[in-house]
Amino acid sequence: MTTPTIVIHRDTDVLVQAVAARLITRLVDAQAAHGDASVVLTGGTAGIATLRAVAASPACAAVDWSSLSVWWGDERFLPTGDADRNETQAREALLDHVPVDPSRVHAMPPLVDGLTPEDAASQYAEVLARETEKRLHSGAPAFDVLLLGVGPDGHVASLFPEHPALHDDRAVVGVRGAPKPPPERVSLSMPVIRSADEVWLVVAGADKAPAVRMALGGSGPVQIPAAGAQGQRATRWLLDRTAAAELPPGLGRPASP
Repeated sequence: MTTPTIVIHRDTDVLVQAVAARLITRLVDAQAAHGDASVVLTGGTAGIATLRAVAASPACAAVDWSSLSVWWGDERFLPTGDADRNETQAREALLDHVPVDPSRVHAMPPLVDGLTPEDAASQYAEVLARETEKRLHSGAPAFDVLLLGVGPDGHVASLFPEHPALHDDRAVVGVRGAPKPPPERVSLSMPVIRSADEVWLVVAGADKAPAVRMALGGSGPVQIPAAGAQGQRATRWLLDRTAAAELPPGLGRPASP
């Protein structure tokens, strides 16, 4: 796997703007290389702020949105349109403002009567297998870029420390008993996360600093799942100064004074 690149930004606003610009460039480059592109979105404050920044960017129109496949790394198992769903927030922040092809926006199944998180995971895995069969790495989808947030406990997507879902090698897993609400979720598994060409961990806030330090300091992925989130071609830790505050001096490069 790849050695992480660590970039430290002055503050959260600068981080969000820089990640948005980087994402637009990455998608344009992917489309130039193979005609389309794929991105896996994340939720969270910084993740959704990044999507808003993409929508507001003058360079937004450089992306061929009709040739972009959109996926999610995880989802809260809640009804369609619930304000806490990552899908709802992503649509409001970006997807409702760009000409995406609805058939290429792949939201995780919502909570409906009779559907369990495991059912939802199986359904999403079927769509994933069908729609990504032409671009695979070791049998898993080779997404162009996969965005992740990192929780104060070091979780990524809905893969929490020492949780059974961490050990599940199916493409998509149903999560029960998550330590933060809501307890039922759906998540890509760690093998699928690690199949992406590039994995970007976008982290802001002092409460994340211990997790960032442990993930980059040699902790194992069972204790700190973020430590296991690596891309095939690139792994980028994109941090604000407060999230990077506990890193050893010299680890990471400042992106701005």
